[in-house]
Amino acid sequence: MPKIVISEFMDEQAAASLEDRFAVVFDTALVEERATLLAAVAEADGIIVRNRTQVDAELLAAAPRLKVVGRLGVGLDNIDLDACKARGVAVKPAYGGNGSSVAEYVLTGALMLRRQAYFTSHAMLAGKWPRQALIGREVAGSTLGLVGFGAIARETARRASALDMEVAAFDPHLSAEAPEWSGVERHDSLASLLEAADVISLHVPLTEATQHLIDAEALGRMKSDAVLINAARGGTVDEAALADALRNGRLAGAMLDVFEQEPLPVGSVLEGVPNLILTPHIAGVTQESNARISQMTADNVRAVLAQSVEVHS
Repeated sequence: MPKIVISEFMDEQAAASLEDRFAVVFDTALVEERATLLAAVAEADGIIVRNRTQVDAELLAAAPRLKVVGRLGVGLDNIDLDACKARGVAVKPAYGGNGSSVAEYVLTGALMLRRQAYFTSHAMLAGKWPRQALIGREVAGSTLGLVGFGAIARETARRASALDMEVAAFDPHLSAEAPEWSGVERHDSLASLLEAADVISLHVPLTEATQHLIDAEALGRMKSDAVLINAARGGTVDEAALADALRNGRLAGAMLDVFEQEPLPVGSVLEGVPNLILTPHIAGVTQESNARISQMTADNVRAVLAQSVEVHS
């Protein structure tokens, strides 16, 4: 019976749906125990991961029977795509499964950071009543700037329009004639988008070109009352530069779901930074999206392994 190893959390019902045809090892501790993971994949035909399991040359060498990597999500920077291709290992992301969850996260961040009224519980419980200090801004009429305009960014744009936000975007990989630009202000450069937007949301993968895409220079182009949201990939924002901008009032606020190092190290440069919301890489994970992505991934892995059995039968 073919074997599938699941090294990170997924919907239990979706994982159980694989047990009728496969031997399933479902152990979320494997992501923390590299040696145990490598031993577990020795006879694996498939592996299902999120963003923390490194599917690299070492793991591929330890899994000579591996035929498919199911990715519970869409980011692929933890998977060595070239090595998988060279080995004939299929990589199957769960495209489209978490777009609504990420879009809701981004717009929640925009609403909270623009309003500036949600950081005061401690002061109020101490007897303070800082009403005038907390007169923030509405999102209606403000401009949401999307860096990257793929499927999740477009879902975010659709929902932002319902809040009466203006939507602008920059994406050098999307043709100027593409129909997706309908109703959206297209910018020819990142610089012009940063200068125009009241809320900047990142929707790009982590590559050499996007490493520290939002650095001190980029932050300096943003309005001082603008806010930044990153639910895309850690490393696209220079965290030290962001901390400096927030501490010095050159930016009104930021919400980060992804980081250069995950989990955050003790003594992070982000510690104690004002007007900053941090969440643990959870933007795309709700109960609903987890169920969708898990089932999509289980189906993807099942299909590849079933095809492999047909080819070799």
